Parts: sequence; structure tokens; C-alpha cells
Amino acid sequence: MLLGDFHIHTNFSDGRLSIPEVIDYYGMRGFDVISITDHLCDNQSLCGMAANYLDKTLTQKTWNLYLETLQAEAERAWFQYRLLVLPGVELTKNSLINSRSAHVLAINVENYINPLQDPYDLAIDIHKQDGLCIAAHPVWTRKVEPQTYHLWDNRWELASVIDAWEVASGPHMFDEVLTSGLPLIANSDFHHPHHMRSWKTLLDCKKNPADILEAIRKQRIKFVFYENTQENEYQKQIYA
Repeated sequence: MLLGDFHIHTNFSDGRLSIPEVIDYYGMRGFDVISITDHLCDNQSLCGMAANYLDKTLTQKTWNLYLETLQAEAERAWFQYRLLVLPGVELTKNSLINSRSAHVLAINVENYINPLQDPYDLAIDIHKQDGLCIAAHPVWTRKVEPQTYHLWDNRWELASVIDAWEVASGPHMFDEVLTSGLPLIANSDFHHPHHMRSWKTLLDCKKNPADILEAIRKQRIKFVFYENTQENEYQKQIYA
């Protein structure tokens, strides 16, 4: 089984660590596969304009530098740790109204995707690159923070184009997603080292991008709660 985390932020958007620091942080803890998914915000909304002003989002201008940095660090990650790093992005549509906000993870994509599109079209663009489309924290996150309900409120209309739905974000398992019958994945939504304590995904597949994405699509996965202990072990509490 491969240990993976597919929702990770760096200081290219609103994360604490740089991409090289994230690679070392996960590599030293024995992870097999990660995806770095910095925010790419809709810059026509008030929230998106604020993120641009505060330099907390990728832009079309910074996309190439982001991708080049990911590619260089992915080579180092494999050589140094045998850690597979998939390029990704969190397409971020924020609103002051929770029901209008949606965050879509695009995993294993390299070409810029316009975040102004509606979620259905975002998913289509992700699939054109043979990428994986994940609904990020689609329900109440169990924290006092802005929520992103649009995907969940429209889940049956979007179910045909979203490959997996986050069943956990950080340490919180979302029971309503767990029992929905939709395809699932668990991630940390890592912004800071203390976010490492969270649910993660175990994958029953070989360590290459095609098999990993297929394992998620076919749900050959389990969920494990990772405790960031001194021994770097994860708790053996697994959801089948």
C-alpha cells in the first residue's frame, strides 16, 4: 500500500513552507506520493481580488515558474526519497456566500486552467489533461472558517465529472460524505506542519502516476489517520 496526500499548499499561495521544504517534510516521513496543489483563485470575485493583492494565489503569470519548480523538486524527491510528486492546483472560487464557493483539486495537470469557469467546465478541462478532479472539503469542515458548499449542493449534477470527494480534510472525517456512495479520498489540506496530523489515503497500486490515479478512480484505497509522532508512524486506525 502507498501512503499519499493529495492536497498540499506552499508559499506559492497561502502555505507556510516552500516547495523544497514540503518535499523534505513529506520525504523524511516516508510518504510514497503527494500532490502539491496551491490555490489558483478566480480573480474577478472580491475574495479572489484580495488573494491576488495579498499574493496568496497563483496567477497566469506565476504558473510557469510554479510548474518549473515542481518539476525540478519532483526529480529531487524521487532521487532522494523515492517520493512521487504529482503537479496539481486548487482551482479556487470563493464568495462571501458559502453556497457559491467551490474548491476543485486538479491532480497531475501541467497546463494552466482558467479558474473563472464553472465547476463542471473546470472538471472537463482537468480531464482533457488526463488529470484527476477532486471536490475539496465540500461540506462543513468542522471549523469556524468560510465554507465551500457549492459542489456538495450540486453533487448529483457534478457526480459524472468529479473523480473523488474529500471524505476528510485534516483531522475531521465527514460522515455525510462517507455514507454518500460517492467515490472518496482523504487529504490533509496541508498549510503548516501542524496540519500533518490528519486523515490520509492508502492506495493499493504500483508507484506510478497512471496506476495511482486509476486506484483512486476505481477506489482501491483505504483511509488512515496519520499521527506526526517522533517515530514518524501513523496510527493503525483504518477505514476500509
